[in-house]
Amino acid sequence: MQLKKLFLALFFSTLFISGCTEEASFDNGKTEDIQGIVASTKESAEKHDVSKFKEYELQEIIDGDTIRIKYNGSSEKIRFLLVDTPETNHKTLGVQPFGPEAKEFTKQLLAGQDTVYLEFDVSYRDKYKRLLAYVYTKDGISVQEQLLKNGLARVAYIYEPNTKHVDWFKSIQKTAQQSAIGIWSVEDYVTNRGYDKEAYNNAVKDENPSKASKDESNNTSSKENCNIKGNINSKGNKIYHMPGQRDYDNTVAEEMFCTKEEAEAEGFIPARQ
Repeated sequence: MQLKKLFLALFFSTLFISGCTEEASFDNGKTEDIQGIVASTKESAEKHDVSKFKEYELQEIIDGDTIRIKYNGSSEKIRFLLVDTPETNHKTLGVQPFGPEAKEFTKQLLAGQDTVYLEFDVSYRDKYKRLLAYVYTKDGISVQEQLLKNGLARVAYIYEPNTKHVDWFKSIQKTAQQSAIGIWSVEDYVTNRGYDKEAYNNAVKDENPSKASKDESNNTSSKENCNIKGNINSKGNKIYHMPGQRDYDNTVAEEMFCTKEEAEAEGFIPARQ
């Protein structure tokens, strides 16, 4: 187990030092590294009893924390409960560091499987009617557990009553944090609101200044027309403010969105005034 942790730390450190940024994509070497980690994971991971869970046809890997399945005759997205991986194809956030790694990990972990097992919590869907579930392989490996264990996801979106495995997941995350692997290898990259690209870019500047400057320029250009402010208030409510609204100018944006649909897809609700 210690050898595995050392390997993971070295692997993600290599990605970090080499200047892996939001434009990162897998070359053959990186794919092979992920394959090696997944192969080790499949051998050592705890196998859970999935006999009480329902089996569904797997159709597509969309992101590190999102897949598509056949559900009651329809094609639907499944959002992994209680975890959040960096983005790979977000309209406003773009590709975030470690997003491609998380997606590739999920893809490799589910490679060769035409079905997955889903464990639902109290509520099957969120307010946007998206299906929410804990996802397992045929062998009983928890995809969420392994994403957290390998430093490719954070515990997030903890909303009652769907909190069955929150304590379990938090304990796994704590170990990954202490090992400083994956998303935890860059100080301040992970926040309680998501992932901070600026903190990541600042961390890699000294390693590759010219690349970091180019990344920041591209990111600014891609968001220059996005003027909807997303803010999380003291009560934890996620609210978006449109230009022209009363509190727009005084609102500190924690996220920017181009459309109302994008804001609402991330769980933000419109300001009343």
